[in-house]
Amino acid sequence: MVKDASPRSALAALTVPSATLAKDPLLALVAAIAPPYQTTVTIPKKGGALSLTVGPDTLTHRNAILRSLCGMGLHNALDTLGSTPLLFLGGHAAPSFAGASPASALAMAGISSWMSVAATIRDGGAEEAATLLEQLDGYLASRSFLVPSAAPTLADLDVYLAIVAKVQGALESLAGGRANARRWLEQCGATLEELAAAAAEKAEGLEPKARPLPLFFYGDEDESVVAAAASAVASATKSAPAGKKAGGKPAAAGRPTEEQKKKALEKKAAKEAKKAAKPKPAKGGGQAPPAEPTIAALDIRVGKIVKAWEHESSEKLFCEEVDVGEEVPRKIASGLRAFYKVDEMQNRDVLVLCNLKEAKMGGFPSHGMVLCASNADHTKVEFAVPPAGAKVGERVTFEGYEGDPEPANKVSKKKIFVKLAPDLKTDGNGEVVWKGAKSKTSTGVCKAVNGMANAQVA
Repeated sequence: MVKDASPRSALAALTVPSATLAKDPLLALVAAIAPPYQTTVTIPKKGGALSLTVGPDTLTHRNAILRSLCGMGLHNALDTLGSTPLLFLGGHAAPSFAGASPASALAMAGISSWMSVAATIRDGGAEEAATLLEQLDGYLASRSFLVPSAAPTLADLDVYLAIVAKVQGALESLAGGRANARRWLEQCGATLEELAAAAAEKAEGLEPKARPLPLFFYGDEDESVVAAAASAVASATKSAPAGKKAGGKPAAAGRPTEEQKKKALEKKAAKEAKKAAKPKPAKGGGQAPPAEPTIAALDIRVGKIVKAWEHESSEKLFCEEVDVGEEVPRKIASGLRAFYKVDEMQNRDVLVLCNLKEAKMGGFPSHGMVLCASNADHTKVEFAVPPAGAKVGERVTFEGYEGDPEPANKVSKKKIFVKLAPDLKTDGNGEVVWKGAKSKTSTGVCKAVNGMANAQVA
């Protein structure tokens, strides 16, 4: 248990089971940074349930607890300049009270909505996270953050952590060529580093797991300097608490020690010697780099939804049985309840991405993805459908691209769908294309069911 204040001085009492704390880095950060004379934090090792008591009221929903801690629950102490490394609610908590500022009230509603999106991503799979990241690139083209704010808010950090937990990999593979999404990812990651340092100083026992800070170079440094700096930052990150070495002395901020420089130089020398010892291939006889995947790597088939029902615990998901020409229908979950009624799902002809690994979505085993077209802010969504007469189980091909689909484990490991998805769209006529190449079955071209033009397909 962490005691940050006497009960007489505390405004709020937060109970967080240790298992919950270990799985929720954002909750751990906010709990650690909460003002010590306003909050008591209890961490039961066994049993207990997440709750926040503020005066006569008790909250049990995680998102509501976070917003209360960052807003009115602690008199906006975590949403005031100078109190923390950022404004957790974008500075909108106080102005939104009693409708004083309609703009701030809308921003607060936006934070709540985006945190619900983060919850959906946590319940979903890597494909849903990758799709959201693609949509965010367009959404952030004219915005710095998810809601009007001078810095990342709870919404940004919650969505960021949900995405990186599902789409594993370096920043380059996460963002790809999406400049807006990459800028946002970098800012959220850097902000979390600041919060981690602040949390480590304030609340022993609540330190979040450290993550290496990004390293920046001018490009003309020697390779050994780059390697040594990376080693130094990694060593500093592993130490506890943040910013200190095991012996208690402050670590040099990203500066390599002499021993680390020596090891880096030795490693470089060994690498160069090994490279020199390798026989050089004959001129013109070297291996060609592996070819980039094309849309032919995906197994998109004509399917029919034979049964659909509402997910018992998710307000966004339908559960479906979809015939894709196999012995038994596939079970697939789709986040379409905001756009279709359950009776509109029955016996629907659809396009299904089949070579995806099975993943749990809200506890439901989903094996595939029903493809839909959507606009940039995901407020309009409609099915991508085959032409009339297409046979269930028939594979959809694209003009000029031939080849067998890759196995599901390779699609997942190499993030093939993530790489190909940005170019899977509808054209000006609402027809499904990849890099302009039209999708085809034996009876014609696939399209968005209502003809949505220039939309993303996922």
